[in-house]
Amino acid sequence: MKQGRILIADDTAASLDLLTRVLEPQGYEVLAVNNGKEAITLAMKAKPDLLLLDVMMPGHDGFYVCRTLKAEPDTADVPVIFITSKNETENVLKGFRVGAVDYIVKPFQTEEVITRVATHLKLSRLTRELRDRNAELEAEMTKRREAEHARDKATQRLSSLASREAQRWGLAGFVGQSTHLKRILADIERLQLFSNTAVLITGESGTGKELVARAVHHHSPRAEGPFVPVNCVAIPSELMESMFFGHTKGAFTGATTDRKGFFELADGGTLFLDEIGDMPASLQAKLLRVLEDGMITPVGAAQSRHVDVRVVSATNADITSKIASGEFRQDLFYRLARFTVETPPLRSRPEDLPLLAEHFLGVFASEMGLTPPALTKEALAVLSSYAFPGNVRELKNIIERALIMSGGKPIKREHVQLIGGSSSLPPPVIQSSKPASSTTDIPLNLEAAEQALIQRALEQAHGNVAEAARLLGVNRSRIYRRFPDARESAG
Repeated sequence: MKQGRILIADDTAASLDLLTRVLEPQGYEVLAVNNGKEAITLAMKAKPDLLLLDVMMPGHDGFYVCRTLKAEPDTADVPVIFITSKNETENVLKGFRVGAVDYIVKPFQTEEVITRVATHLKLSRLTRELRDRNAELEAEMTKRREAEHARDKATQRLSSLASREAQRWGLAGFVGQSTHLKRILADIERLQLFSNTAVLITGESGTGKELVARAVHHHSPRAEGPFVPVNCVAIPSELMESMFFGHTKGAFTGATTDRKGFFELADGGTLFLDEIGDMPASLQAKLLRVLEDGMITPVGAAQSRHVDVRVVSATNADITSKIASGEFRQDLFYRLARFTVETPPLRSRPEDLPLLAEHFLGVFASEMGLTPPALTKEALAVLSSYAFPGNVRELKNIIERALIMSGGKPIKREHVQLIGGSSSLPPPVIQSSKPASSTTDIPLNLEAAEQALIQRALEQAHGNVAEAARLLGVNRSRIYRRFPDARESAG
């Protein structure tokens, strides 16, 4: 293995021969020329690791050769050792001024040549390594500074988002002054000190159960953690275990990678289980186990994993009746309902309706780039006379439509279009091939009869799935199985 490439430039053949015979046995590759012009050309081409330059040469002297090569980027760092005669002090000093690192005096001492060459090659190599390492460190520091800058910007954006989220989902997000609302706000504040307590939120569809759940999360020490909302009705029963607890690669057909479930995604934060009353019995036992010991086992995994999750659940179903009929586990209910919050229907808090209407007008006007228009007394009277089976969610939709209908001008009576009222807004109708208008029209086929009964209940409930389920005395999931499109009109 070559120790390095050395270029010797000397017009004396004896000197070239002697230096070559000294250096080649040491493992160096030696290139030799006898004039300055050739030295420049060969150095530019061969890029040696070290140069031995005689001062006086034909073509160009050693000083010119050194200056020229030091001015070129490819050879600027190559160490140069001048070959000089005794008593040539001025040449030695001039050599250092043009960039030389050392000098050797003729006649040569073999050990001195070997030592000086080896020393400067080593210094040159160490200098290059140090320079390269410094460049790497500088690049690394640049990346780190860029990463820190990006992190700071992300932190600022996150802080801004967190501020907006807190404003949206905090107590300021609740609009109204009714006794019912004040009780809910007091419950949320009371829960701030109990960040692990499971909470069950009850109430009709559209009463703001998720808003309460998010407020409970954002007003707790878990606010920095994730909030993961899950609609228990919307998940197919065969996928529930995988969706809740995750699965490993190859656990079942189609499981091409490991996947985290809802519990792991919510680790350190809050898992919101909406429509918990319709959770299949097969999953209720597994959920109870997780609530008891905080351990989950992904589908296909051999080891369980610990998660730190607060469970907040919600339902519009009569859990007591479900427990009595065996559809819902009583022990799971006790685990979920360590603390309960009831969200009242809008019709029981009429004093909040004007405030909510004005609030939604402001929100939608802002989104549309409009100045919030006035809500006329006639329009408010229409709203106040309506029962709102879809509760606050329905009011929100009606206000948005009224704003669109008014074009940003004051909201009048004709702009307020109520479902089932004397307005032009058509009630959502679930299409079926044979609508049933009376009991005599109900077919004798059991499945067709169920289809017709559900259709009739939906029509009577003006498309409100929750109300239709109440009329029929069944779970909403049963209606969804017959009419998947009914999800859009659940209210």
